[in-house]
Amino acid sequence: MNNSAWVSAAQSDIGTVRKVNEDDYYDAPQANLWCIADGMGGHARGDVASHMITKELAELVSSAADSLSVERIVACIEQVNQSLVKLSETHKGIVGSTVVVLFFEDVKAHFIWAGDSRIYRLRDNNIKRITRDHSQVEDMVDAGLIKAEEAKNHPKANVITRAVGASDEIELEVKTFDLNSNDQYFLCSDGLNKVMSDTEIEYALLTMPTKTITQRLIEVALSRNARDNVTVTVVRNSKNSDDNNQLHETLPLDDTLPLNYKPS
Repeated sequence: MNNSAWVSAAQSDIGTVRKVNEDDYYDAPQANLWCIADGMGGHARGDVASHMITKELAELVSSAADSLSVERIVACIEQVNQSLVKLSETHKGIVGSTVVVLFFEDVKAHFIWAGDSRIYRLRDNNIKRITRDHSQVEDMVDAGLIKAEEAKNHPKANVITRAVGASDEIELEVKTFDLNSNDQYFLCSDGLNKVMSDTEIEYALLTMPTKTITQRLIEVALSRNARDNVTVTVVRNSKNSDDNNQLHETLPLDDTLPLNYKPS
C-alpha cells in the first residue's frame, strides 16, 4: 500500500485540571507512522519526555523515510530512553513518558508501545483494543484479582509498569497483524479512555468523518470534566474517509452517547 493510501487526523487538549499538557503526538500519514506519547504526570518534565519521543521519530522519518522499519523505530525509542534516563539524573526524578506507535509496512500493521496509551482497530464494524495496558491494574485483571470494570476506579489505576525513561532498559511490546484497507485505527492517551467507553469510541468511528471526529471526541471528554490531558488520532484508508460509506457529518456526538450501542 502506498504512502497516499491512508489519511489521518490528530488533536490534543490540556483537559480541565492540568496546568501543562504533557501529551504529544506525531501524525505522519506520508510515512505511514503515527505516535502518541503521554508524559508521566507528577514527575519532572513529562512534557519534555513526550516531546523528545515525537521529535526523534520525526527526525527518523525525515532521514530514513524510504527505509523505515520496526527495528529502526524500536532503536529510536530505545535511544530516547537512554537520553531520558540521563536527564532524570539531572532532575533527580523520573523524566518519562508512555508511547504508542502505529506503523504500516507493505501489507502489515505494526503496534509498538510501552505504558497505557492505546491503539484500537475497527474491523467489520467491530472495535478491538490491540494494545494491552502496561499497568498494575491490568496485571491484576489478568491475574483474576479484580474484574475489568473495577480497574478504572481502582486506587492504583494510574500506576504504570513500563514507560520510556523509567529504567535503564525499556521493554517495548510489539505486535504485527495483516493490514486491511477497510480497517480504521484509533490512538489515544488514557485521558480519553478514562472518560469514554470502547463502545462509544466504536460508535464515533462508525459515524464521524475524519475532519471532525477528533474535535468532537475531545469536546465530549471536556464535557465530562476530563482531569487528564487528552490526545486522539484517527487513521483511515482514503477511500473510506469522510463522506463515503456510513460516515455522516451531521450526526450529533455529545455527552449522552448510547452506552449500549452495538452496530448491526
